[in-house]
Amino acid sequence: MPAARFVARAALVSILALAPRTLPAQANPVTTAARRMAQRSGLHLLDAALAMPADKYAFQPTKGQMTFGELIVHVQGDNRTTCSSFSGMTPAEEPRLSGTAPKATLVAALSRSISFCDSAFARVSDAKLGEPVTWYGTNATRVQPMLGLLTDWADHYGQQAMYLRLNGILPPTARK
Repeated sequence: MPAARFVARAALVSILALAPRTLPAQANPVTTAARRMAQRSGLHLLDAALAMPADKYAFQPTKGQMTFGELIVHVQGDNRTTCSSFSGMTPAEEPRLSGTAPKATLVAALSRSISFCDSAFARVSDAKLGEPVTWYGTNATRVQPMLGLLTDWADHYGQQAMYLRLNGILPPTARK
């Protein structure tokens, strides 16, 4: 398991285990914590996309990996699917993207998908976490795609950070 994903899962387990005891007066402590984590993680993804120079969006560390542009397209598409699944919202229509699209186009699409996820998190309460949803064609509870998104974002930010470092660029979270 990649280190970023392990750390994200450990943080989520801690939140789920400790939230009811440490935040008894707060309504919806689990979804509030998840929403805050998503807002911070979404900014990291967007900041990393902005940090990569446009001429490096075709960068691919190895033949078996996505280009940086393809990674942005992947994250954007998964955001729309996953946030729709746990919120019940339908994302706005988007043109089909390619990893070779201009940086501005990809960053704008990523930004819209993160904003959509922010709206999706705002619609969920702790009382709804056990409700059934469909996520990528499988039956799940509402909390599964929420937590899946957070761990996915940690994993993909780790990928972005690696791509940036391989191009001599300090990732946003490593800057003072």
